Amino acid sequence: MNLFILRHGLAVERAASGQDAERPLTRAGKRKLGQIAKAMEALEISFNLILASPYTRARQTAEIVAEAFNARARLELSNTLTPGGSSKKLIESLRSRQLTAENILLVGHEPYLSELISLLVAGDSSLCVVMKKGGLCKLSVETLKHGRCACLEWLLTPKQMALMA
Repeated sequence: MNLFILRHGLAVERAASGQDAERPLTRAGKRKLGQIAKAMEALEISFNLILASPYTRARQTAEIVAEAFNARARLELSNTLTPGGSSKKLIESLRSRQLTAENILLVGHEPYLSELISLLVAGDSSLCVVMKKGGLCKLSVETLKHGRCACLEWLLTPKQMALMA
């Protein structure tokens, strides 16, 4: 199984009274995600499943990618990918799909995604990973479990992907 991990794009700043979950992507964030989706196509990636946080900015990010890949029917929202989500529940959910899904895209937030990468690659939070907004990571996994089970194939910044688009 290949896990592709994408941090949401540039979003509006949180207002003092605003709800974090409702922050949408900025116009520049949407434009840059269009470039990122083109770079993902250039990498000849495909997705059996796109799983995203229901927070507006992550959902919008996943929708842009799903649209580019003609994969809207494979897009699902999951509370396990919210900032306070449970990596154990996420992995349980993914394990139940492992036999049918070869390439899975996870779309979410920091620091959750970096912590997830560290958990799957190092077995704990000792691996320092920085996911830029719009950054994309590829992990290869033979047997998914909550702990060390993955190899880091690559981690791309949005600037690197813009050069590929």
